[in-house]
Formats: sequence, structure tokens, C-alpha cells
Amino acid sequence: MQFSEITHLNTMTQVQENSTTYLCKKIPMKVLMVCLGNICRSPIAEGVLQQKVKQLGLDWEVESAGTNGYHNGERPHEMSQMVSKLNGIDISGQRSRPFRAEDFEQYDLIIPMAADVWREMKYIAGKKYNAAKVELLLNYSFPKTDLDVPDPWGRSVAAFHEVFNLIDHACHALIEQYQSTKQP
Repeated sequence: MQFSEITHLNTMTQVQENSTTYLCKKIPMKVLMVCLGNICRSPIAEGVLQQKVKQLGLDWEVESAGTNGYHNGERPHEMSQMVSKLNGIDISGQRSRPFRAEDFEQYDLIIPMAADVWREMKYIAGKKYNAAKVELLLNYSFPKTDLDVPDPWGRSVAAFHEVFNLIDHACHALIEQYQSTKQP
């Protein structure tokens, strides 16, 4: 075995998930999920991606923020917490925080939940905005469609379940795109 092959193997880990084997690159990455208030969609996305990253042993840091600042310091919405908990994810320890221009310097990937959030991020970031670090979450599940994760605020619990499922699928696709190659 060549030194380059050993080095390559040291940066990979084999993971089994639902009868599919992945070779996952152990590349550190900082990801920020962003929605309007940081109490509904982005806390779910933070929790889902954190759980997947932990299960796969990836060296990723995942956090979330909101663009409007109305809920700074608050816990996630009670229905976001409930739906996440039903899916084995506890997001009750999260607290809303504002999106800041400096986030473009601190994160490798910044993922808005919707186009209006993306516009607000551009405005807040000003000259620090870096389009190369931004992608709408659902573009990982549905490439080049620019679909929004619907805002469940003020809607039924069914809307929160729908949002959870969309986010879960997109987070799986995000990991596949950035860190995995399927092995036969």
C-alpha cells in the first residue's frame, strides 16, 4: 500500500446506513441553517443534520440562526420541538440567535430555508456576502428548483410534520453531495 493510499484511508470512514455502505470523507465543515425567526424550520434543520452527522461520525459543526430577530434567545417553537422529539431528536436546548454578516466568515456553508430568507441574508451581510457559500436547502433534494421549505408558523401540526420530512430528506441529500460516495 502506497503512502498516499494510507493517507487517503485515514481521511475516510466506512458507515453502514439502511443497507447502503458509504465511504465518508472526514473533512471538517461548519454549516449554518437559516430561517426567519430561528424557531420553526432552521432549528429542525439544525437538529436533523446534527443527528445525521453524529451517526456518520463526520466532523461537522451545525448551528442555526434567524434573519428577523423577533425571537432572539427563545427556544424553538413547541411544535418544532414536538415533531423533532417524535423523530428521536431533542432540540429543546437550542436558542434563537440573529444571523450576522460575520457568519459568512465563520461558516463554510450557509443554508437558507427559503428565497425570502436568502434575500434578507444578502441584505444583512452586505459586502461580506459570498454566494459560493449559499444554497437553498431543498435544492439538495430537488436540484435547481429553488423551492422553499414552507413556513409552518401558525399552521397545523401536520404542517410541522411535512416540514420535518422535507428537511430530513434534504439533509440526507446534502450529506451525500458533500461527503459520501456509495460503495457497491
